[in-house]
Amino acid sequence: MLTENAPTMPSTLPRLDAPQYLGKHLIAEFYGCDSALLTDHSFIEEAMNDAARHCGATIVDSVFHLFNPYGVSGAVIIAESHLTIHTWPEYHYAAVDVFTCGNTVDPADAIAYLARALKAEHHSSTEMNRGNVRHLLAQLKA
Repeated sequence: MLTENAPTMPSTLPRLDAPQYLGKHLIAEFYGCDSALLTDHSFIEEAMNDAARHCGATIVDSVFHLFNPYGVSGAVIIAESHLTIHTWPEYHYAAVDVFTCGNTVDPADAIAYLARALKAEHHSSTEMNRGNVRHLLAQLKA
């Protein structure tokens, strides 16, 4: 039977005074970056792992790929969720997502670190709260 190995739900539900959201997701854009850095697979992986450490995250794994003729994409899996990047060196541009769960890690610290590391002339980010706990609890009680 397939359900024999399925994880079981906790016996008690989270309290209503639990955090309002499960996590924060920052979507960032970096403009005017050093094009040579954006094509350097090793540098991008190191910078992303350093950004994860800088914001207090616990790194689980990282995977990065160098595209031909240029550009790097990769992900750093953290115990608190993930960081991802896609670079377009020909446009001096990088797109980054930092998604963290809980309240021990601040994704904004990772974004600030990467702005410096990529030598971005300009960057912007949008923050999105993920997993509305009250909505999730209401669904579980229904």
